[in-house]
Parts: sequence; structure tokens; C-alpha cells
Amino acid sequence: MYAGSNPAPSTIRPRRGGSVLPDKGTPALPTPILFVFAAALEIGGCFAFWKWARLGASPLWLIPGMIALAGFAWILTFADTPAAARAYAAYGGIYVASSLGWMWLVEGLRPDRFDLIGGGLCLLGCLAILFGPR
Repeated sequence: MYAGSNPAPSTIRPRRGGSVLPDKGTPALPTPILFVFAAALEIGGCFAFWKWARLGASPLWLIPGMIALAGFAWILTFADTPAAARAYAAYGGIYVASSLGWMWLVEGLRPDRFDLIGGGLCLLGCLAILFGPR
């Protein structure tokens, strides 16, 4: 849990209308771990569209791409923060670093020193947003 979070994950109550957010008895994953899962889904979903639009893959690639993007958005709702915009801003650092890992592992292009410097700066920004005193 990071500074300034309210409410604590253990006290999040279901919203009217049947929200799937954790309730008092359901432990939540730490927000940085959620961001890693969200990044994998977002990058995978966007890559499916890239494969179709830029690399000529079958339009069937769009189906798992859309499912992955919906999963990405859903996972971000579990972030331990009272403001959606703060979750998105902090998530950005994880997304950038994960994208560089995807580039290396999936696309076979090794990040250069400027990729690594930029990714490191983004991760520092993520840490400042998540753990900065409030």
C-alpha cells in the first residue's frame, strides 16, 4: 500500500450495482503487481491490432486483442488509489518498461541505452507517484 491511499484495500466495499471490487474479506494484489498484469494485457492487445493493421495478420487477431484490452482496463480498477488519474499516471511507468521488455522478448529487438535510460526515468516517476508522501 502506498502513502495517501484511501480507502485501504481491505476496506473497499462493493459499489451499488454489483461491483467486482474486493470487499473486506478479499485480499488485493499490490498495485505494482496489478500494473504488470495490466501492462501485459494492454501491450498484447495493442500488438494484436499492430499485427493486423501493420503486418497483414488475419482480422481474427482483433478478437483476442479486444478481450485483452478490456481485461487491461478492468485490472486497473483494482489499483489502490482514490483517483483513477493517479492510477493511470503511475501505471504509465510500468507500461513503458514492460513495452521495452516486449520489444526485446517478442519482437526480437534489444533495447538500446536510450530506451533503458528512458524506461528507468519512467519507473522512477511511477515510484514517486505510488510511494510519495501525501
